[in-house]
Amino acid sequence: MLRALIVDDERLARQAMRRLLAAHPTIEIVGEAETLDEAIAAIERTEPQLVFLDIELGNRGDGFDLLAKLERPPLIVFVTAYAEYAVDAFTVNAVDYLLKPVLPERLAESLVRVEQHMIRIVAASGQKVQGMIALRTPKQTVLTAPSEIAALRADGDFTHVFVADHPTVMILRTLGHFESLLPSPPFLRLGRSLIINRDRLRKIEAPSRAGARIVLQGIKAPFELGRAAAARLRELVSPDEV
Repeated sequence: MLRALIVDDERLARQAMRRLLAAHPTIEIVGEAETLDEAIAAIERTEPQLVFLDIELGNRGDGFDLLAKLERPPLIVFVTAYAEYAVDAFTVNAVDYLLKPVLPERLAESLVRVEQHMIRIVAASGQKVQGMIALRTPKQTVLTAPSEIAALRADGDFTHVFVADHPTVMILRTLGHFESLLPSPPFLRLGRSLIINRDRLRKIEAPSRAGARIVLQGIKAPFELGRAAAARLRELVSPDEV
């Protein structure tokens, strides 16, 4: 999920953008703002990865003033009724510039540009940026937030990454690489071959000390744990957490 904030001084315009974004399940709208001050506070509070930003924000400043006040601004897509600001928008590294009224197909195109832009950032600076991780294979790159990763399983020099409600991605990286990349907690290493996301743990079935079976939110098949991994899980997770 890509966390997005809508900044526009017109309530109807914010509502229209919400309706358009509802067709894109990969976008999570984390808030709205009407003025410059509200936008600054909302960005600090919600930490969006993407902002749909109007240029006119009332008497106390505009969208360009907002960017000037942010030390590390998120990705920006300008949404405005004024075509004459387009050159200035790309000067401040906006990903895209949408003219109102925004057409659904134009928004879809813009979201593709946002994803491609994030992939380029990740490729240039490492595996993690702005709260997202790029899972690269020879055929595709999957951008995901760490919270969407349910588990990781080692397979030699490869790692199977289990992303919630998504086909498993096989990456030419060791499990140790991901262990250093992902926050602990909630990611817990249960042995040489498995890391799970504790926040996605929904059920533990342990009929004996010989092992256990766990169910993770967003993953259909349960994970079978051996004796050592089951014991490690019991050490790290209390019963009232599940």
